[in-house]
Amino acid sequence: MPYKLLLDCDPGLDDALALLLAHGDPNIELVGITTVGGNVALQNTTRNALQLREYLKFPKVPVSAGAAGPLTRTFRDAAHVHGASGLGNVVLPEATLAVTGIHAVDAIIELITATPGTIHLVATGPLTNIALALEKEPAIARWAASFTIMGGSSTRGNATAAAEFNIWADPEAARIVFDADWRVTMIGLDLTLQAQANSIVIDRMKKLGALADELIVPLSTFYFNPNVPDWDGQAVHDVCAVAYVARPDLFDCRLARVDIETTGEFTTGMTVVDFDSPSPNALVATKLDVSGFWAYVETVYARVAAEHTA
Repeated sequence: MPYKLLLDCDPGLDDALALLLAHGDPNIELVGITTVGGNVALQNTTRNALQLREYLKFPKVPVSAGAAGPLTRTFRDAAHVHGASGLGNVVLPEATLAVTGIHAVDAIIELITATPGTIHLVATGPLTNIALALEKEPAIARWAASFTIMGGSSTRGNATAAAEFNIWADPEAARIVFDADWRVTMIGLDLTLQAQANSIVIDRMKKLGALADELIVPLSTFYFNPNVPDWDGQAVHDVCAVAYVARPDLFDCRLARVDIETTGEFTTGMTVVDFDSPSPNALVATKLDVSGFWAYVETVYARVAAEHTA
């Protein structure tokens, strides 16, 4: 049976690539998409999700819009990374189908409570929607089959020296989420920076035809960061979180206690990771089987590319 996956996201270059993986893997059933303000404003992340849904041809998957900004702080985006639209230079046809009209928080609660123990929840943006859902119905932490995030780091940050963007964007929400009654699987920067779309990967992607030309390659090559040590290409951060659900064998993980810094002068949004804690609340990914990861991702993308041109 396919894994039933609910994706809370803020598309976003790598969120779009994560959606592509979730849609294309026959071992994943994408049962819902919820959007949050993050990489760009909510109106843009929602528009992008709707356009991707129709472009990639999964129109029956419901899309619900959620929180426009963090619980208590001023909204701060990452348009300098993802472009003003959120999808870099990619321009997709306008969507003809609308959002559900149900708030993302209620959609998350409804999907998880309808079939307890079956929905794998993945969050690839700020954790605002998840925190609000937990506050409204704490039991979803017990009823979700699993909960995986792209966010945090046990070493360095990218929004600041200490904090990764998704946690930094709403640290109060992140604290609620990590303190809830579940074990968070944290796919952080330590892991995702191993998944860089280097020139060899891009050359292989270019052979996938129209889908690669119109979507995959532009999304994978829009941003260049010379300040990242050992830069070899744009990291596909959010793809890793979706890949973990279907292919956990590609990841080495360690139990840890993760606490969120919300008041530090220089460290707000930092994920404080203690691998020696006697009370772990998270499974933290540390090492990726890079060749296996790209073999898996490229196989799925090739499958969608073939259907796209059929």
